[in-house]
Amino acid sequence: QVQLVESGGGLVQPGGSLRLSCLASGFTLRGYSIGWLRQAPGKEREGVSCSSARGGGTYYADSVKGRFTISRDTAKNTVYLQMTNLKPEDAGVYYCVRAPLGDCEELTDFPSWTSGTQVIVSS
Repeated sequence: QVQLVESGGGLVQPGGSLRLSCLASGFTLRGYSIGWLRQAPGKEREGVSCSSARGGGTYYADSVKGRFTISRDTAKNTVYLQMTNLKPEDAGVYYCVRAPLGDCEELTDFPSWTSGTQVIVSS
């Protein structure tokens, strides 16, 4: 059974850090681009970051460049999103998505079926 399970969300103060995890099961990460979407209340879902299966590149939304880092641990079949210097506008539910050899530039088109993990940035 193919699953993507997110974890690591929580409440953090502005300027703080969190590391989100996306544990994949039922398939191996090789050959799949894995990304993160987020959705804040009242806003559309947006692409945040992506680890590409096309040559191993990475993608970041302009709003998170320099603050977020995506990585994958193939031994643990897990993708991480390290988030630093968090801002209130980073709050939302973060969803892990995948697409076989997906183009990270089309991250928001990746199928999404998970429950996500919530990030709250507040003092």
